[in-house]
Amino acid sequence: MRDIFLFGTLLDTGLRDIVLGRGEVPTKACELPGHAVRCVADASYPTIVEAPGQGAPGICLCGLDVDAVARLDFYEGAFGHTRREVRVRGHDGDFRAECYFPPADQEVPGDKAWDLDGWRAEWAPLSRSAAREAMKYLGLLDAEALGRAMPMIRSRAAARLNARNDPAPAGIRSTIPASAVSLKHEEVAHIGFFTTRAYELHHPLLGGGQSPLVRREVFMATDAAIVLPYDPQRDRVLMVEQFRMGPFGRDDPLPWMLEPVAGRVDPGETPAEAARRECREEAGLTLNRLERIGGHYASPGCSTEYFHCFIGICDLEDGAAGLSGGLDGENEDIRCHLLSFDAAIALLETGEADNGPLIVSLLWLARERARLRASA
Repeated sequence: MRDIFLFGTLLDTGLRDIVLGRGEVPTKACELPGHAVRCVADASYPTIVEAPGQGAPGICLCGLDVDAVARLDFYEGAFGHTRREVRVRGHDGDFRAECYFPPADQEVPGDKAWDLDGWRAEWAPLSRSAAREAMKYLGLLDAEALGRAMPMIRSRAAARLNARNDPAPAGIRSTIPASAVSLKHEEVAHIGFFTTRAYELHHPLLGGGQSPLVRREVFMATDAAIVLPYDPQRDRVLMVEQFRMGPFGRDDPLPWMLEPVAGRVDPGETPAEAARRECREEAGLTLNRLERIGGHYASPGCSTEYFHCFIGICDLEDGAAGLSGGLDGENEDIRCHLLSFDAAIALLETGEADNGPLIVSLLWLARERARLRASA
């Protein structure tokens, strides 16, 4: 049995219960003398630093069994944290416990004290959702592999929150809620950069009654921001070209595609913010404003991926074309193309515009072009 001192996000009861897989673990308030809890520089999450004369506030989880410690090791290990023995101070004196410490060279502490309530208001729902997925991989991944998967896990968590908080209206379609689906079994079919999950379920039939047992595998993706840059004064658009695994896997002899600028919506980021960021990263563009086209599922029969689509109003000078490179850390190799509006629309006629986001963006632009040009 072990006593473990916690000082950061696991002070949130909801997150802690998910990680431990249980509630009502005995705790007592205490502090770690000679330390302070600070925000990591340019981030919202905490780290612990030596601070003579101060005490890092926290709680001690008392009498944890082997299973509980293994779950904590798995979750904390994903962030590179390791346990070591410390002496903590409680109301009734000092006692021995263990504490998870980050690698010394991994996190740069800022000057600001970390605020649990502030973190909880902004980040707790996302972190809890991410932890629910992460803990499903206990026994399937080691902590290091979970750490590599964590950015995508958090992005999928952000997508789930977007889906719950901003559903599309149901003026014509059924209002049968997801809660009416009877989930019988769920399993992880594949874990990698992307994840596939298998479900066995019964769902309500539109004519009444329940479906037979249905087994489906779902590609678990993230939300993405899609933006087609458009210059209404020069009446031209910018498209990016890059190699795509989907066409390659389909045996398409030409797996390089023309597309709008696109990228994953990161945790804590709105789709509009992601659209602006991706334009800077992929094309070196600063947008004047965004025109929202709408949102849609990419392939709802088998994927959770959801696209937030925009037209990005900007200045497209001649120098905007050519190789942009993208981000080295994401293995991006991107070429930017400038096309007149007429040349872009002609791609619909020839079929060279053969991905959904580009087709949707061009059709919307054709409908709204006169308005955009008149207001330029």
